[in-house]
Amino acid sequence: VQLQACGGGLVKAGDSLTLSCSEASGRTYDNYYMGWFRQAPGKEREFVAARWSSGNTYYGDSVKGRVTISRDTAKGTVSLQMNDLTPEDTGVYYCAAGPTYGRVEYWGRGTLVTVSS
Repeated sequence: VQLQACGGGLVKAGDSLTLSCSEASGRTYDNYYMGWFRQAPGKEREFVAARWSSGNTYYGDSVKGRVTISRDTAKGTVSLQMNDLTPEDTGVYYCAAGPTYGRVEYWGRGTLVTVSS
């Protein structure tokens, strides 16, 4: 398993950013959710968004209404479009996959998002 996230960077408050994650081994996680977590400096890792291959989608309260998760099940990829970013969105964003909501079985390397005020 090699989940690889990319797309992070330095942006300004109010900007948009899209993160992408792909599985290098070719696995498509058909019966798993694929999603995103983030960890801000000095804080615990928190749930951002998840999407099942069925299309069911869940968002964390702190990002609801500002982010959209999409997934290409055939390719084993998942993306996170984030809008109206604020400095509070700064952190390392991790791609993840799991069999049930609340359980992470695979973690990818993180990608750093920094939002300046």
